[in-house]
Amino acid sequence: MSKALFFDIDGTLVSFSTHNIPQSTIAALEQAKANGHKIFISTGRPKPILNNVGQIEHLVDGYITTNGAHCFVGNTVVLTNEIIKTDVETVLADAQALDYPVVVSAEKDMCIFNPKAIAVDTFLGELNADLRTMPSPESVIASQRILQLTAFCTEQQELNLMQRLVGCVSGRWTPLFTDITSSMAGKDNGLEAIAQHFGISIADTIAFGDGGNDISMLKKAGIGIAMGNAGINVQRAADYVTSHIDNNGVENALKHFGVI
Repeated sequence: MSKALFFDIDGTLVSFSTHNIPQSTIAALEQAKANGHKIFISTGRPKPILNNVGQIEHLVDGYITTNGAHCFVGNTVVLTNEIIKTDVETVLADAQALDYPVVVSAEKDMCIFNPKAIAVDTFLGELNADLRTMPSPESVIASQRILQLTAFCTEQQELNLMQRLVGCVSGRWTPLFTDITSSMAGKDNGLEAIAQHFGISIADTIAFGDGGNDISMLKKAGIGIAMGNAGINVQRAADYVTSHIDNNGVENALKHFGVI
């Protein structure tokens, strides 16, 4: 039976230690594709910084990006969920008042509101994304729908902020920042929309993840697999815990479930 395989990128497909996709993962995905299974990316990254999956791009059937706020197959948009304007204004006002930066991900562009070195350095060092070349926040916010707000705030600041937002959810996968999206987004809703687009039963989906923003997807999928390097909260939400990303985690799980 053909399966639909959904993969987070950072910490699941791409190693934080090498910043590359392990060779065992590439070989496993090539075999899965040859066996008739579909492969999808499911990431918190916005489309403009999908810059680290080139090794497997030819294998990918579709994308869930910005934590489910923008999902597409080729040139076909399957799902888009923007953050309502009043919530955008609330987040940016909070960032201004408490003096923390927010990376704004819109339909076409990204920018930094209240720019600080921590945002620029983190995106460049961890995600290989150079935010210094991005357009001004004023032009982006005024002209485009906002899909995600990456707030470099503390967990307590996040808690206080989220209580004041009407239609948003927050997904934190690092102590440094949290990704705020529409409550209609989420990797779980992205998975459901992509599966429906292809006429695939949820029971025939398998999802892989390592971060807090993957939990909803792991719970939604027919089988949810946490990487061995995932946090304990992610592992508890999964149906199965595989080995560390740098110890053939994806390959071992695909073998365990008979995909390859």
